[in-house]
Amino acid sequence: MATVSLQHIEKQYKGNPRKSVIDFNIEIQDGEFIVLVGPSGCGKSTTLRMIAGLEDITSGELFIDDKNCTHLAAKDRDIAMVFQNYALYGHMTIYQNMAFSLTLRKEKAEVIHEKVMEAAKILGLVEQLNKKPSQLSGGQRQRVAVGRAIVRSPKVFLFDEPLSNLDAQLRSSLRRELKLLHHRLGSTMIYVTHDQTEALTLADRIVVMSEAVVKQIGTSIEVYRDPDNIFVASFMGTPPMNFIRGHFEKGVLHANGIDIKLSENNVELLNKAGYEGKEIVFGVRPEHFKLGKRLKFNVEHVERLGAYSLLHGKLGEEAVIVKLQGWTDVEIGQTIDVDYDAKLVCFFDAETENRIR
Repeated sequence: MATVSLQHIEKQYKGNPRKSVIDFNIEIQDGEFIVLVGPSGCGKSTTLRMIAGLEDITSGELFIDDKNCTHLAAKDRDIAMVFQNYALYGHMTIYQNMAFSLTLRKEKAEVIHEKVMEAAKILGLVEQLNKKPSQLSGGQRQRVAVGRAIVRSPKVFLFDEPLSNLDAQLRSSLRRELKLLHHRLGSTMIYVTHDQTEALTLADRIVVMSEAVVKQIGTSIEVYRDPDNIFVASFMGTPPMNFIRGHFEKGVLHANGIDIKLSENNVELLNKAGYEGKEIVFGVRPEHFKLGKRLKFNVEHVERLGAYSLLHGKLGEEAVIVKLQGWTDVEIGQTIDVDYDAKLVCFFDAETENRIR
């Protein structure tokens, strides 16, 4: 187990005028599960590879347990990495794959056996140890890759989109297993994914990235309920937050074909922040709508999904999604009255797209 500190870390490849990672800063506590999330090309995997020592750090410093590892070789960092494509040796048995790093270290046979069996029991692989990787399912092979990391007893576990090759049901199952594994081992884990569901369910803290920059760091509830900007608000959550751009004046948001009278607290916030007479963006999550009398909502499409229903339609000319609990009887073409929870809405600057606080 270990602390990890990234201080002003940047990455720029030779010949590329754009940086792949810009001023990345975080203090990771001993035993913390950190998830880096963002769209493809945002710099999250590059950051992970710099921590692993697989990519050189252009500038900034990396510390593992207060030891400066910025220029330390990967083999000397005491980390273990689990890749997306398993990276197993096809000619070896599962036992041999899991034992490989310990064999290279020339550990005693009894020590290797003890550690492999312990990891196999944790991951439910005891019955598979004499098989070859080709005889296992994708989920089992990913367990082997995790087991190979466990036997090394590293200071830090790194995961680079380990579940992205699996089907949805298996991803859900292995997410639970990874969370239980973290609880059991108490190890520091850093996990990269583009799947915000994985981020929300696994992380102690989430690092949301976009275009090489960290947009927000916080707990799952913080980045979901209290986003710092429009990108985080739109990326975290399915369906994403609704955004209505309009002109704020005298307590009313004048948007495209609709006027929304805001609550006293929201008006006070916007006035104190100096937005009277200015353009703003009003954000409300689909589940924070409810049936009410404030707004007229024209239903254009209905998705009934059992536990909840998604109503796609318009407030005035603004496209909006409303999420209602249960199986709704609302039909396409209906106009219904809806309200929203004024305590849970967000407001953003129309130019910077940053949260108005």
